[in-house]
Amino acid sequence: MISIPYRAISSVIALAAIAHSLIFSSEPARFEFWEAHMGTRFKIILYAPDAETAARASRAAFARIAQLEATMSDYRESSELVSLCRQAGSGPVKVSEDLFRILTISQEWARRTEGAFDVTIGPLVQLWRRARRTRTLPEAQRLQQARALTGYQKLHLDATMRSVKLDLPGMQLDLGGIAKGFAADEAIAVLRRHDIRSALVAAGGDIVVSEAPPATAGWIISIAQLESPDRPSSLSLSLRQAAVSTSGDAEQYVEIGSVRYSHIVDPRTGLGVTGRSSVTVVAPEGAISDALATALSVLGPERGLKLIDSLETAHEKLAALFIQSSGQGLRYFESKRWRAVLKGEAKGSP
Repeated sequence: MISIPYRAISSVIALAAIAHSLIFSSEPARFEFWEAHMGTRFKIILYAPDAETAARASRAAFARIAQLEATMSDYRESSELVSLCRQAGSGPVKVSEDLFRILTISQEWARRTEGAFDVTIGPLVQLWRRARRTRTLPEAQRLQQARALTGYQKLHLDATMRSVKLDLPGMQLDLGGIAKGFAADEAIAVLRRHDIRSALVAAGGDIVVSEAPPATAGWIISIAQLESPDRPSSLSLSLRQAAVSTSGDAEQYVEIGSVRYSHIVDPRTGLGVTGRSSVTVVAPEGAISDALATALSVLGPERGLKLIDSLETAHEKLAALFIQSSGQGLRYFESKRWRAVLKGEAKGSP
């Protein structure tokens, strides 16, 4: 997980027209807030009866996100995750409920994706961070050493003791492929406890929404274009009580020897994913969509969509879209339920 020093910034937008409507109408008004966390900007859009209620709820949600960052960051020397990794190879370590929960979810999706998603990837991630800075491939020997420390089978959870065991000294966990989705889930849960029924939490490429805004069928989420992510997109989703995550190499990549390597690393080979592509996953929860977007980027369209299609019977709102760039232009690959999600037909609880 990326975690950088920052001065937390929070803003609230309340236009005069909205203030007027709060006085003369019982309809909730739209408020927007944001703060910097986990190396990105977390945005909260919510509907509340007044500015005070909105601000109080958003403060609680951001406090929860900050709490999770302090627990799960692999950049902060004081984080619980870093402390756990320092004790790798020394036996079971009792951890907090939050860390145990996210590792439990991570291990479930590591098994389901046969290792395409794997939070033990930390040593490999470190090598590829350096590769992006120096624009040189990791040395073969170091790559081999990092791979020897990677593998979800080397991470063991004990629910009775709420403990974690990392088999080998030097193992490092990296929650960058799931933490932001998990934090967005938790922020939505906090907002619900503050009686905010309609809200959206966005963290980079991860978005979680609760009920639809007033007088609408759902939150309209645009899917960024592969070649021009800042331009308006012709693809959009209508979602409520769901999550959507997009992974790709639009911003974080390195070109070495005419080969484009993504920041997403294949845990099984130790190499950065190659090729120009993006994956968008819709799921019931942000932790799931975040993890699966990473896994599908590793698996590719054929194996990735086969996995999604095999899970769709259990999760109505589970769907995926691959976009790949080739010499012939853009190619699109859809899961079986993608069209239903695109049209806003997959609503309600899974």
